[in-house]
Amino acid sequence: MSQYRFSTKAIHSGQEADSATGAIMTPIYATSTFVQQSPGIHKGYEYSRSGNPTRTALEICVAALEEGSAGFAFSSGLAAESVILDTLESGSHIIATDDLYGGTFRLLEKVKKPSYNLEISYVDMTQPEAIEKVIKKNTRMIWVETPTNPLLKIIDLRKVAGIASRYNLISVCDNTFASPYLQKPLGLGFDLVVHSATKYLNGHSDIVAGVIVTKKDDELTQKIKFLQNAVGSVLSPFDSFLLLRGLKTLSVRMAAHCQNAKQVAGFLAQHEKVDQVLYPGLPSNPYHEIAKAQMKDFGGMVSFFIKGGAAETRSFLENTKLFALAESLGGVESLAEAPALMTHASIPKEIREQNGIYDNLVRLSVGLEDSEDLLHDLEYALEKVNSS
Repeated sequence: MSQYRFSTKAIHSGQEADSATGAIMTPIYATSTFVQQSPGIHKGYEYSRSGNPTRTALEICVAALEEGSAGFAFSSGLAAESVILDTLESGSHIIATDDLYGGTFRLLEKVKKPSYNLEISYVDMTQPEAIEKVIKKNTRMIWVETPTNPLLKIIDLRKVAGIASRYNLISVCDNTFASPYLQKPLGLGFDLVVHSATKYLNGHSDIVAGVIVTKKDDELTQKIKFLQNAVGSVLSPFDSFLLLRGLKTLSVRMAAHCQNAKQVAGFLAQHEKVDQVLYPGLPSNPYHEIAKAQMKDFGGMVSFFIKGGAAETRSFLENTKLFALAESLGGVESLAEAPALMTHASIPKEIREQNGIYDNLVRLSVGLEDSEDLLHDLEYALEKVNSS
């Protein structure tokens, strides 16, 4: 399928008509085990933890979209991240983006750091030279998010991949906010891409899932394949089916998300009760040019600082109607949340504020509703700030 373009790959990669019935949609193989012709002789499948035809179709498809070698589907984004970290030996040093999803930070600090004796340095990777300053003899991995969560910083992936290559480090990019429709880190030199597939890849807020895509068929890929089976945190056949369905519309959904987000960002940038809008699509944004260079468009996430503090943030979030107050992102419906109070509450307050995540920060996942309705919803909620 490599000769085809993105939307064609999303609809057809790994998804041939069912050989038994001709069904055009990949069946849900709801089975735990597979009959063998003789001990060790089978049709490619033994046990659904090790491999399932529905999950295989999904993994082939997502690898094609990221233009990678192999895909691996997991029960959540954090389960996928956990397996990547399991590839490291005890005592390894990781260099990570300072602006990380709170769940990733918790996984690193509260789970892997004590159990694997890991060392972790958090740096502002918008300044790539900061990475080289903290490299040690035991450094094994560079972990990047871009756009970052929730401040939407844009990191130069080609420069970071170049540093990783020079020092023989594994480079990992969390591509959740962009999706492969907007950004392809493997093509910019990264070794691994990870997604919370719960978000844009699925797009319908009805499953929890994670995926890893590797750049080439090498020892690292084989280690991830082994760990996926050995650890067992695999995606179910039914959720694989739903995620595969979601991928079919990824291109049209992402284009619409981006268009709505631009209008929302422009509206907020002019509003008297908004202090600052963080959106790389705004020409005034400090990351605008690098975003233009490495992304197809600017994404569907918009963050902004409301004038005031936690009280004003709560007032705004309690008065939106279409922007549902909920964690997560990337679904067809619009969501709003306060990172300091919700998705990033697991990060200590002093570290949050050091990174610029204050109580008056609001993160929007701009959905696919009519943009005029979304703007009216934001206007109504902002009018209620300081008046309720």
